[in-house]
Amino acid sequence: MSPSGPLGPAQLAVLIARLTGVAHEMGEVLRRAAFSPNIKERADCSAALFTVDGTLLVQAEHIPVHLGSMPASVAAAIEAFGHRIGPADQVILNDPFAGGTHLNDVTVVAPVFADGAVVGWVANRAHHADLGGTAPGSMPADAVHIDEEGLRMAPMLLTDEVAAAMAAASRTPEERAGDLDAQIGANRLGATRFAQLGTDGVDEVVAYGERRMRAALADLPDGTWSFTDVIDSFGPAEHQQIPTTITLTLTIDGERATFDFTGTDPQREGNVNAVEAVTVSAVSWALRSVLDPTIPANGGALRTIEVVAPAGSVVAAEYPAAVGAGNVEVSQRVADVCLGALAQVVPDRVPAAPQGTMNNLLLGGDGWVSYETVAGGQGGRPPRPGSGGHPVPGMSGVHTAMTNTRNTPVEAFERAFAVRVLRYRLRRGSGGAGAAPGGEGIERDLQVLEPVTLSLITERRVSQPWGLGGGGAGAVGENWLLPSGEEVRAERLPDKCTLDLQAGDVIRMLTPGGGGWGRA
Repeated sequence: MSPSGPLGPAQLAVLIARLTGVAHEMGEVLRRAAFSPNIKERADCSAALFTVDGTLLVQAEHIPVHLGSMPASVAAAIEAFGHRIGPADQVILNDPFAGGTHLNDVTVVAPVFADGAVVGWVANRAHHADLGGTAPGSMPADAVHIDEEGLRMAPMLLTDEVAAAMAAASRTPEERAGDLDAQIGANRLGATRFAQLGTDGVDEVVAYGERRMRAALADLPDGTWSFTDVIDSFGPAEHQQIPTTITLTLTIDGERATFDFTGTDPQREGNVNAVEAVTVSAVSWALRSVLDPTIPANGGALRTIEVVAPAGSVVAAEYPAAVGAGNVEVSQRVADVCLGALAQVVPDRVPAAPQGTMNNLLLGGDGWVSYETVAGGQGGRPPRPGSGGHPVPGMSGVHTAMTNTRNTPVEAFERAFAVRVLRYRLRRGSGGAGAAPGGEGIERDLQVLEPVTLSLITERRVSQPWGLGGGGAGAVGENWLLPSGEEVRAERLPDKCTLDLQAGDVIRMLTPGGGGWGRA
């Protein structure tokens, strides 16, 4: 596509669609070539295209917490190697303090060359089920230092030696090698497709995103609003079982919006800490979801948004904090406080709180490691076009907010791991009451068939997903251990823990429901 002048509306729409199609195809290649069920079945991966200076250009509709934070990874890769990278080179990183999020999310960045020069970048991120650390799955519930969570890689050229070192650090080296090969292949295809399309018009795509966001913000009233919510705990120890407060002050001034997290609690001696890139990602998702999901999710749309995240706080953690749960749990609460503040600005656009957790469940046995997140309830929703003026109930048994993964099919789960699924159904009555009830969570019993190590990283086991407009709160989640599967011996587990299980033990997880919207 080589337009002689500015792109018209139709040309711009076609270009955005074609570029987005490249990112989508990258994701399909990554999933189909991956070895692990976490990527192949759950689709815990994302892909995006970037301009030559590292500005986010387009992204596929993959994982929000991946995509909103990926620009930090690409910026780190460009800073380290942008001046000396070759057409066949790729950069790998996962260091949360150098562009990453948490150690499991491995980002691979590749240049796009044309006429001997770099003209853009492609990148993908995939959650690797194990990268070492003190517990299978690399998210030990009792971690207090980043080194306890596994292998940490600053931006480096991806060589055979680096790939071998990454595999060797894992409890499942063959799976790691296979997933990494899939990431490499996805980038190669993306770079080829991007180069074939050319880069004419990419600046207009970014500028369009900025115009759309400015116009959407200009339609909102000016003012300042605040909202506060809590993370239930930051680890399994008794002194860690206290809430952490996240405070947001939202200011809208014309075409600009500021999300100020001043007043949020400091980073904790536990793994429930998020780096700044995760917080920016959650802000971006919440704002775009409320204003207009058709606003292009590119760097231009963020130029008019300021995020103030105090360094050393739980939303901008610094080395050597453990951050395994920051990406998966703090991100959810940041999204919640953003939605809570925006609900005061445009109450007819914001649903009640979703389940507010990813319900992370990690199992490690003899030669295998399983990682998955478990779905729950979506918040009840206000009336929307096509609803006849009626509020819309929240969906049940879905992933919400900062995750967009799929539920692992039972057949794939049991085939890959020494686990049997005994029960898997909706948790009736868990959604908050309201004119639009909250969606229901999930009840699931897993029986382990051999000795395994279990880690749970969950939230909303004390605080409830809040309702809006007079709607009721959703039910809190529950974690249970049934030794040998015996109901009479059932014991309640904390929201975060790592423990050893014996063959025949059953893990029962009841996930939270969404809050209700409006008075019943």
